[in-house]
Amino acid sequence: MTPLLQVRQLSKHFGSVTAVKSVSFDVPKGMCLGLLGPNGAGKTTTVEILEGISKPDSGEILYKGEALGKQFRDQAGIMFQSTALQEFITVAETLQLFSQLYSHTTPVSELIKSCSLHEFLDRDTRKLSGGQRQRLLLAIALINDPEIIFLDEPTTGLDPQARRNFWALIRSIKARNKTIIMTTHYMEEAYELCDEIIIMDHGEIIAQGTPKSLLARHYNDVILQLPLPGNLPDFTHTTGFQVQQQDTLLELRSSDVNSTLNQLLALGMSLDGLRIRERTLDDLFLELTGKEMRS
Repeated sequence: MTPLLQVRQLSKHFGSVTAVKSVSFDVPKGMCLGLLGPNGAGKTTTVEILEGISKPDSGEILYKGEALGKQFRDQAGIMFQSTALQEFITVAETLQLFSQLYSHTTPVSELIKSCSLHEFLDRDTRKLSGGQRQRLLLAIALINDPEIIFLDEPTTGLDPQARRNFWALIRSIKARNKTIIMTTHYMEEAYELCDEIIIMDHGEIIAQGTPKSLLARHYNDVILQLPLPGNLPDFTHTTGFQVQQQDTLLELRSSDVNSTLNQLLALGMSLDGLRIRERTLDDLFLELTGKEMRS
């Protein structure tokens, strides 16, 4: 079956800077694909090209086997990271306004229900909370009943509760077999929502796969965390684990927890406050892209 979206050898330059370098991937129908990367990695430029907002210098994008055109514009929904809403009108009036822009639309009553807008339909758009505003913007992105939806940093600035509620909305969209392409800086969000992720850096794809497969491919260990002791033991003759000091914590990377714990006890270390965690996408992201500050 032909993928819904095909990206072939996509490149984009800004003067002497290569923002996107020969990027290729497929997006099957019904997939939620996450594009991740540090600032300046090229993911935003890539998404803008996919959305048809920016033109590539080379390469092509096919939607249902054809170049981006009217069919794509009619069937794509976009939720930008920052969108200026018409002021001095209500949420209900905003939905009516945008519904007039398309020949085929989702019933406004359905959007109100699916995006949980009923409690503030009569509120001026200037007086919405962060979570309410994002739910309205999602409803606007869905107003033309799109087959493919682009979500650019959809939960930035939301508190944990609002973020979790927004995840539920995205899951409800996925359940309708819609195709989603999203960018996010929250690794937990990518792990929870995305069927597949692409990590970009310096304009190139450096990792691609399901979150679980990428973690399994790169790691066979866990992290043990202990409060930093007053007197640090001599780990010279220990085996099977690596030690790092992280602020007030001692982190040990171990593929054999029982052996590591026995060695720590033999060194006279207290295991009070011990925490054991599995590897996460945060670990992978930092390992692949580095920890230096990006502008």
